[in-house]
Amino acid sequence: MELMSTVYNLDELWGKCLADIELEVSKPNFSTWFKNTCIIKEDSGTICVGVPNEFVRDWLSNKYNRMILKILMNYNESIRGIDYVISKSTNKDVSVSDKQNIMIINKELPLKDLYINKDDNLNPRYTFDTFIVGPFNELAYAAGKSVIDRPGLSYNPLFIYGSTGLGKTHLIQSIGNSIKTKFADKKVYYTTLERFATDLVQAFQNNKANSFKDKYRKYDVLIMDDIQFIGKMEKTQEELFHTFNTMYENNKQIIFSSDKHPNYIPGLEDRLRSRFSQGMIVDIIEPDFESRVAMLKAKAREVGYIIPNEVLEYIAEVVSGNIRELEGNLNSIICQSQIRNKTLSIIEVKNVLKNSIKPKKNISIKEVVKIVADFYTIEENSIYDKTRRKEIVQARQMIMYILREEFGVSYPLIGQKLGGKDHTTVIHSYEKIKNELKKDSNLLDELNQLKAMFK
Repeated sequence: MELMSTVYNLDELWGKCLADIELEVSKPNFSTWFKNTCIIKEDSGTICVGVPNEFVRDWLSNKYNRMILKILMNYNESIRGIDYVISKSTNKDVSVSDKQNIMIINKELPLKDLYINKDDNLNPRYTFDTFIVGPFNELAYAAGKSVIDRPGLSYNPLFIYGSTGLGKTHLIQSIGNSIKTKFADKKVYYTTLERFATDLVQAFQNNKANSFKDKYRKYDVLIMDDIQFIGKMEKTQEELFHTFNTMYENNKQIIFSSDKHPNYIPGLEDRLRSRFSQGMIVDIIEPDFESRVAMLKAKAREVGYIIPNEVLEYIAEVVSGNIRELEGNLNSIICQSQIRNKTLSIIEVKNVLKNSIKPKKNISIKEVVKIVADFYTIEENSIYDKTRRKEIVQARQMIMYILREEFGVSYPLIGQKLGGKDHTTVIHSYEKIKNELKKDSNLLDELNQLKAMFK
């Protein structure tokens, strides 16, 4: 009997795998590439995945194979490879004539994606040649370029934060790849916090703590992704603190990314927060409309596919914020264009994307109050009280600004819902926050953190 069959049957295994994949990719990508797939069989460590057509077969093999294999191996370490085969049982949506018209987009599937350098974990795909710069990320881009010119001396550490899907990983890996190219003698290493923590645990279990220290401290540039999860990892925080000190004292460059400003990472020790703050902290915010259009145009050029501006502008308008979702929806349009062997009209595009576009979330005033009160660690009910305590007034004014600016609530209704305030008070609060945001970077950071919580 196969080892796998004693743990999961094939349907259960693929179901668990798909559940994990859905967390890793955007909704449109998941719907486009993983619908109507299944595991057909397992043979000597090779999983045979059934797919509906040639296009999906080649896309999964070239674009997602590494991720799928990694997830499968989490459930069964004996799995060593995947074969993708066209299966009639999964082929429900594509006719024979459609299949004949499918054109594989080779430019979208560079083989180098599959060959991440094992010595430094850097993906060669992430370079500044494919990094779109706009008002939303230009400061982070400039800081990264400065680090490339003088690693260990310009901004150390460089701490980049912003919501999920805004290009942080692309940027920090581009920095690493550029330093490798410019300074052949410098050792660069990219890792995630999760990998760092896992290595630490394994080192202690195997009595190899010194080997762990040597491994991470030998690099000239250490790049660590997703640092926001460190809050509850006391031993990891301690080891990172000592690693940081050793590298910093030797003018070695350290780069972090996070979805939160270090001041808002729960459970982060003050000594680490202080270390993060002694270099450069810079955020990446949501791209504006013009930047979203530029990204889509660049992506279309990269895959060698011509898409009308009208279509690109529609995608940019209905998908705001997340770059992964932008690319996922663009991939859906390209896929459908390939299958139908024609350029889609704007009406057809809207129809293709209708189930992928997230409706704008309706949020109540009470929910906004609760989120802001929790953020500032004050009692929710105090927002409605007639008090002049500075911390409560500040939070109340921020709520008024957010309700007006982000959700378009009228001044009178805001005043009515927040303790019966006059609408002129609300206008004053709105203008006050608006003006302070122009000169107070800390307040702007707080606003961006709050905006991310509303999504």
